[in-house]
Amino acid sequence: MAGTLAIDLGSTTTVVAWQEERGEPRLLALPPYSGGDPCAVPSLLWLSHPGQTHPLIGRQVVEAGLADRSGPGLCRDFKRSIGQAREVTPGLTGAGESGSWLSPEAAGDLLLRRLWEALPPDLEPARLILTAPVESCAGYGRWLREVCAALPVEEIALVDEPTAAAIGSGLPPGSRVLVVDFGGGTLDVSLVALQGGEGRAAPVAQLLRFAGRDLTGSRQRWRTARVLGKAGVPLGGRDLDRWIAADLCPDQPLTAELLGLAEALKCAVSDQEEALRILPSSEGGGGRALRLTRQDLERVLEERGLRRILISLLETVASAARREGFELSRIDAVLPVGGSSRLPWLRRLIQEWLPEVPLRDERPVAAVALGALALTPGVRIQDVLSQGVSLRVWDQRSRCHLWHPLFVPGQPWPTPQPLELVLASASPDQAELELVLGTPLAEERPEVIFAAGVPVIRSMEAGAVRVRPWAQPPIVLPLSPAGEAGVDRLRLRFTINVRGELVLDAEDLLSRSARPSQVLGVVR
Repeated sequence: MAGTLAIDLGSTTTVVAWQEERGEPRLLALPPYSGGDPCAVPSLLWLSHPGQTHPLIGRQVVEAGLADRSGPGLCRDFKRSIGQAREVTPGLTGAGESGSWLSPEAAGDLLLRRLWEALPPDLEPARLILTAPVESCAGYGRWLREVCAALPVEEIALVDEPTAAAIGSGLPPGSRVLVVDFGGGTLDVSLVALQGGEGRAAPVAQLLRFAGRDLTGSRQRWRTARVLGKAGVPLGGRDLDRWIAADLCPDQPLTAELLGLAEALKCAVSDQEEALRILPSSEGGGGRALRLTRQDLERVLEERGLRRILISLLETVASAARREGFELSRIDAVLPVGGSSRLPWLRRLIQEWLPEVPLRDERPVAAVALGALALTPGVRIQDVLSQGVSLRVWDQRSRCHLWHPLFVPGQPWPTPQPLELVLASASPDQAELELVLGTPLAEERPEVIFAAGVPVIRSMEAGAVRVRPWAQPPIVLPLSPAGEAGVDRLRLRFTINVRGELVLDAEDLLSRSARPSQVLGVVR
């Protein structure tokens, strides 16, 4: 079956998602590499000797008890170093930073290729969507181009991770989001402003390959989220596992088996108040019962200083945001991502620190991969506008009419949520409001747009945007009673439906009455 494949390569966990054409997205199990709930692949490789082409991957490494072994055979935490300038360890050609047999790029390449080979035989990816860190999107994207050059797929696209995570969690374009990424090896806090919003094109995946052709020279502009502030520490879920193991078994060495049980207990008390696991005895017998309560876990986190660390990161990001003229209290949502972000303690601390900001935590592990699918033309989004549409409005300050953009070229449709405007009466005793719509005229500036899902490069002219009014008569909205000059009177909500029709829903703010939905015309 044909469809779209999304791969979110994470520092500690890699998530693979699949969506058939016009179907529903779902996470994809890739045994024997994946496991857990939600289904994911640990970002781990184990090589028994240099040059091994079929190493143990993901869950295989964990089940073999090799995830915490030291030595050059283990590759982990390689994502953050991909595309970064660094010195090569002497004597190890292409070696990773920790002296592993593989460089970060080689480890990531091998993991992605093995996951591709493990796809179910009945799946036929027509397009592949990959995710990249926003702060290194360009360099990471170049590496992805090289990795995917030999993959048999017609379309390859790239999205930045904060945008994908936010869209995958249901946040609209234009949102300002605090992303708290608590994975297996790192804790990162980022304040990002998403592309899109009123009068601006919503974010969409950036094509690297289309119809088998490389689009490197197509003059596409990376439309990534803007990072307003970021701070992080090399502390993650594996460190929490060590804390738990040391607290439960202070007399035991931190073996891979004990750390695995600590991780299982940690995950269990994220969803319930208490959990029990058995540590087998090396001398035979019934083993040792390990019991962990949520209260015990939170005590360990507090004693180890995790609260102090997280608040310090939040304060650092808040300070950076203030330098940009922005306060954290004005953000639209907090978005926890990463497996360790499921901890109730973490959510409670964030809500204590930002009590007025909603927490969007429905899919902490899967949000990035699912959001990547949602940002892809031809999957959930049927098409992208090749022409915009503007509304003529009365500007009280300049005392003249101006054109206000409603939707712009590059805007996905059907629109995920309405665009809302509030109009005031322009004159005393105004009995009606006229809605005059127009199409912005092309400018002479190179720009990549999409028509029926196909990238098209057109030239646009720089300077003030000119608008051609629609040929149809203006839409007249009667006001009863008459409006007062300068007083808000109508709330307008504009959407583009699945047929490409511009639809208006209007509410009279004085009478609190809603008008029937009205189709204003077709935009494509």
